[in-house]
Amino acid sequence: MKILIISDTHGQHGNLDRILEQEQELDMLIHLGDVEGGEFYINAVTECETHIVRGNNDFFSDLPKEEEFYIGRHKAFITHGHAYNVSLGPERIREEGKARGADLVMFGHTHKPFLEQDVEMTVLNPGSVSYPRQNGRQPSYMILTMDGEENLKFEQHFLK
Repeated sequence: MKILIISDTHGQHGNLDRILEQEQELDMLIHLGDVEGGEFYINAVTECETHIVRGNNDFFSDLPKEEEFYIGRHKAFITHGHAYNVSLGPERIREEGKARGADLVMFGHTHKPFLEQDVEMTVLNPGSVSYPRQNGRQPSYMILTMDGEENLKFEQHFLK
């Protein structure tokens, strides 16, 4: 299984189109908010299962604020993250994920890639496809792959 994880596209789809062309053959796409109406575009250009949550800039959106679902045996909790003060650190969102029984927690909002793994939980932020804020400011996303034994592998990618 191959999953594309993105966030903070802010209605800009040029880099998303490049990513979709490069990655192809996706089984799922997860968008962690600030899509700004782009959910209609994403659903039109992808043929895979999608999970999209509302960010702090998705005014008047009907998208869910948070979502929980399974990827194989792994319980995922996704949200944009602003309600958990992720700009100050991942502690609150990690605790929320733990309270929900999730072993995979994904958020956006900071526009900076983040990956923290231990035996109990993986917490990640793919960064921003459109407006990166990390050093070097390269648009970023993550690819999650799951093998036949449901082991997860995470790869951070940057567009040049």
